[in-house]
Amino acid sequence: MKAYLFPGQGAQFTGMGKELYANDTARELFEKANEVIGFRISDIMFNGTEEELKQTKVTQPAIFLHSVILAKVLGERFTPDMVAGHSLGEFSALVAAQAITFEDGLKLVISRANAMQKACESQPSTMAAILGLDDLTVERICTEIEEVVVPANYNCPGQLVISGSIEGIDKACAALTEAGAKRALKLNVGGAFHSPLMEPARVELQEAIENTTIMPPICPIFQNIDAGAYTDPLIIKQNLILQLTGAVRWTQTVQNMLAAGATEFIEVGPGNVLQGLVKKVNREAITSAAKAE
Repeated sequence: MKAYLFPGQGAQFTGMGKELYANDTARELFEKANEVIGFRISDIMFNGTEEELKQTKVTQPAIFLHSVILAKVLGERFTPDMVAGHSLGEFSALVAAQAITFEDGLKLVISRANAMQKACESQPSTMAAILGLDDLTVERICTEIEEVVVPANYNCPGQLVISGSIEGIDKACAALTEAGAKRALKLNVGGAFHSPLMEPARVELQEAIENTTIMPPICPIFQNIDAGAYTDPLIIKQNLILQLTGAVRWTQTVQNMLAAGATEFIEVGPGNVLQGLVKKVNREAITSAAKAE
């Protein structure tokens, strides 16, 4: 069974999507996106600098466009049995699975990027990658910090990203290093994504999501908030609203996709980070099974 995966923020690179523009379908969608956004995002994607691509108004729509347009170009070869997207990638997955139209998906991503930017500007905050500790230890230490600090991205076994206030992250990193983490690395991000500090963005985005038509997807989508597989538009919509302040349970998502029969994982969009995470989750599953025998 084929599982299609869609990357999130951080996967962007200069020249992304340029090779797709020669395709008639892709060119039409890029030009439609330029019109919706109000500037030629395709020019920045194809020829812009790294700094230009890092702009919030560019990064999220650019990754979304690369993923969704690539899925459209694949056409009949894009035949997923299940889909999932990491954070921003969940919106790409929903469009590729025909639950949301291209235009509605793009508008939601633009609204999401703007809402997140405002939330970041209103309260300085950050994230940190914790390597080499089990999830339970990281979760426990986060609860012991007085400031806001929560697990944000369960990427794979031994790699969990935490999110919160700058002071809270500093304290958590120190405590987690003392607890045995191999690394506690602060990330170069603009805010505490997937934490309670994104609540203003969630409230702002909720209205846009509620006003968007979501249709039954052509296959189950495994959603970030609880790693469950869904086809009911109402539940999909509710889970999408919760996504900004909830954790991305990617480890659990891959585990659940494997349990559902996924035998081939295909990453649609820029980069191959998710493929690497899948291998680590799969390796851990094989090791655990061997120990149980």
